[in-house]
Amino acid sequence: MKEKITEQSVLLFEKKGFSQTSIQDIVDALNVTKGTFYYYFSSKEQLLMEIHFHYIADLLQRQRTIIADDTSTYKEKLRRMIRLLIFDIRDKGASARVFFREMKHLSDANAEKIKQKRDAFRCNIEKLIRDGVSNGEFSKELQADMIAFGILGVTNWSYQWYDPNGKISEDALSTIFVNMILNGIAADSIHNSTVMN
Repeated sequence: MKEKITEQSVLLFEKKGFSQTSIQDIVDALNVTKGTFYYYFSSKEQLLMEIHFHYIADLLQRQRTIIADDTSTYKEKLRRMIRLLIFDIRDKGASARVFFREMKHLSDANAEKIKQKRDAFRCNIEKLIRDGVSNGEFSKELQADMIAFGILGVTNWSYQWYDPNGKISEDALSTIFVNMILNGIAADSIHNSTVMN
């Protein structure tokens, strides 16, 4: 039941927004009582925190799995991280939209906990870029911190406009982003990159 409450809440928060969704809306959608809700959650804000925490913790765990793969190059690891974020729009689009839109409704203490995990995800990308620079896979001219922010800006904003059921598949969009990030868009920099194979 806790999972059902969470899943229904994500759908309602995505559709109506956190502020406009009441606990009554949630329990009515599930045909249960408020007592059932309060058995699992002390408040609507605690529910929102759990949605945020689960979303970012899951992303971090999957990112760590990519980082730990010693058989992949740094370019391949970066490609996999970008794919991870884009494919999540298809698999967890509603949760992603709630995650990015509704964080402002968390208490300061809870928001700080989520921010620390978001920062950890970004810092992992930054370290990957620094290691790739040291290894010679990435340009020595890169500012790893700014590139990490840029990658997250490109990928995270996609949840606002990307339609997985549209004409561009998740794989194709990931390829476009990876080529843009790794190869640029100038005519003399676009080429068939082996990283996409």
